[in-house]
Amino acid sequence: MNPVERLYLDALEEGVERDDRPSPGLLLTTARARRRPAAVTVPWAAPYAGRVAAMDAVLASASTDDWARQVVEGWTLQQLVAHLTAKDGLVAADVGAPVLGPPIGTRDPLGRTAEVQAAEEGRSPEETRETWRAQADALCAHLADVDPATPAAPDGLAIPVRDAILARSLETWVHADDAARTSALRLPPPVADQLHPMADFCTRLVPWTLLATGTDGSGSTVRVTLTGPGGGTWLVPLDVGAPEGVRECGQGDAEAHDAQACIVTDVVAFCFLLGGRGAPDSLPAEIEGDRELARRVLEAAPVFSGP
Repeated sequence: MNPVERLYLDALEEGVERDDRPSPGLLLTTARARRRPAAVTVPWAAPYAGRVAAMDAVLASASTDDWARQVVEGWTLQQLVAHLTAKDGLVAADVGAPVLGPPIGTRDPLGRTAEVQAAEEGRSPEETRETWRAQADALCAHLADVDPATPAAPDGLAIPVRDAILARSLETWVHADDAARTSALRLPPPVADQLHPMADFCTRLVPWTLLATGTDGSGSTVRVTLTGPGGGTWLVPLDVGAPEGVRECGQGDAEAHDAQACIVTDVVAFCFLLGGRGAPDSLPAEIEGDRELARRVLEAAPVFSGP
């Protein structure tokens, strides 16, 4: 099975169920029938394509009232979708993909969001949805010709576009869940093959989140074990300049036992913590070793999350 075929099968395996209806299977069938499958893209962008397809499933099930409800940041669902269009468009501009909506007047994410939201005022929710999906699909298609190491700076800091796309995957996932909860839908997590790269990205952010809070992690290492489908174990040097960097390891890896602190938690909960959902002090986690170090790591985790 080639990667493109896998993308389509993964999209078909995902669905949404409404909590307050007696026949959730009917909605599941309807959502699958009404949404488009994940966009055709390169394997390293599959997590993003999968989350776009999942968000589209939520939007396909949204009622008129759902579109008018405030979801996050005081934004309605329609304004939230415009926000996703804006952020995706900034990545698209960095790699030469088509940018939909008004011309980019500012590279500031919130400023660009305001530009796109203003352009969507007076348009129907379905038109806003179509613009967002067309932007996402255009980006996915364009990535076939882009080196994953190409720099992109949608939030002002240049990183490889492979990581920028994983950041877009995480944000799209978080906001799809926001939208689903507002509409009383239950959105299942990504399939394991698409969740694992996002978990890896979140784990690699840990030294940077700690640094951003003003904590010097030089000389310290934590072992992060994320349980559940798509999880794994990572050895995380907290010095951002550490030559070996963050790496995935096995439980039997001898070096993994040299970590000053060990954190074991659910993979979905950890990704959502990095995505700004959930409180560090309420994260269900098992901690061994330096508990204060582990606490600082978890408290710093959401520092880069935004609207």
